[in-house]
Amino acid sequence: MSKEELVSLSSVEMRRRIGTKEISPVELLDACLERIEEINPAVNAVTAMSVKRARQEAKAAEAAVRRGDDLPLLHGLPTGIKDLEETKDLLTTYGSPLYRDFVPAYDNVMVGRVRAAGAVVLGKTNVPEFGAGSNSRNPVWGATGNPFNPTLNAGGSSGGSAAALATDMLPVCTGSDTGGSLRNPAAFCGIVGFRPSPGMVAVERRAMGWTPISVLGPMGRSVADTCLLFATQVGQHDSDPLSFPLEPDAYAEPWPVDLGSLRVAYTEDFGGAPVEKGIRQTFRAKIKAMKHLFRSLDRVEIDYGGADRCFDVIRAVSFLSRYQDLYTNKREMLGPNIVANYEIGAKLSLADFAWAHGEQTRIFRAFQELYKEYDLVIGPTVGFSPFPWKQLYIDEMDGRKLRNYYHWMATKYFVTLTSNPAVSLPCGLDHKKLPFGLQVIGRFRGDGEVLGAAHAMEQAFKTNPELARPLPNIARLRKPTPALKSIVTHPPKLDARPAKGPAPAAL
Repeated sequence: MSKEELVSLSSVEMRRRIGTKEISPVELLDACLERIEEINPAVNAVTAMSVKRARQEAKAAEAAVRRGDDLPLLHGLPTGIKDLEETKDLLTTYGSPLYRDFVPAYDNVMVGRVRAAGAVVLGKTNVPEFGAGSNSRNPVWGATGNPFNPTLNAGGSSGGSAAALATDMLPVCTGSDTGGSLRNPAAFCGIVGFRPSPGMVAVERRAMGWTPISVLGPMGRSVADTCLLFATQVGQHDSDPLSFPLEPDAYAEPWPVDLGSLRVAYTEDFGGAPVEKGIRQTFRAKIKAMKHLFRSLDRVEIDYGGADRCFDVIRAVSFLSRYQDLYTNKREMLGPNIVANYEIGAKLSLADFAWAHGEQTRIFRAFQELYKEYDLVIGPTVGFSPFPWKQLYIDEMDGRKLRNYYHWMATKYFVTLTSNPAVSLPCGLDHKKLPFGLQVIGRFRGDGEVLGAAHAMEQAFKTNPELARPLPNIARLRKPTPALKSIVTHPPKLDARPAKGPAPAAL
């Protein structure tokens, strides 16, 4: 098997072949390193790397296979960790000049679990500064380009992970999601991103532990790949008061679901989110093409209510809790997204905070009413086609000014407010011949069910070119785009030594 064929295998198939000794972890690592060297200059998805240690881990994984040891779920699979997660002895910058030299002396909970599952952590994947916004560009590493056109946005904040998966540089990559950071890049890059129910994956770095809007979760080239990673991430941990006991093996494979038995509701804009005309037309065509797959597929009206202001408040309060010290003492080192979020929060009152939590509760309860009649709700993941990465965000739609720098993400943050689990599933191309993502939303805490339904849809979509997952043209990506790093103003020190203490409290 050629290296080209090897890296294009699913992570599930890679893991199976490692277990049967058809391929070796060392061989797989070398193939991924070659693909990174060849393609990463074009998309700038993989940032800091730990090649020497990864080789040692791959050799140890190979020896374990030869000995006949019991092999964990991710045994020998090269893995990328989003650069918001602390990784022992591997640069963790959060995309911020303030931490361009920060090398943690420990793995955080999620990373530790992924390592324990046999993952070979090869490197970090790019993010916006502190994960704020949905354009993975920062002054430390530069911008991540879209695999279908590197001059366009790969989405964010898990854009580096999505681009690395889409281009077969890495078979396993982690992500996180507040207002759509797993779902948006998955949609833009033509892969799968899953926002789990809060508490499924422990989040120790969340400053406000009882606030459920931020979650960690998996991405993959397929739903089965996504499940494989998810099963290694889930479980209770004392650092996260929302986490609860789970049986990880229950999520290692997609649950069986009969599409023909499902009653499905669909919405173009979730009752008020910005969705451009071209995406609406694309979505209508997709609905027509998949209607026959389900028992029923009905358009529904959703009570969007005060979702925009509600998300503004809840998000801003989170930023206040995390960045007060940095804003007060090092404001000049913070990017515009962080400053804007903090200043929104600083103007709020306790009455605003109380209203927002009351409104979120109302939105949650109203949304759950749909599941008395339907098994799933679907809609477009993103209301817009990928736009140039040099454009920080979308500020208007069809001639109408948007509210703020993340208003264009409303199709996703509405679902965040409901706390229902949601999959962004590749669903062909949009009106601009770029990847289109279908957001598949399950019932409250129905994580296994929605992954199973998404898997069944994925399998059905494969037979229809209008719905099947699109693939980037790898040959075109062999011509790098140096402009992706043109915004770097604070390059990292790649020889930085491990920090003695824990991660900064602000994070």
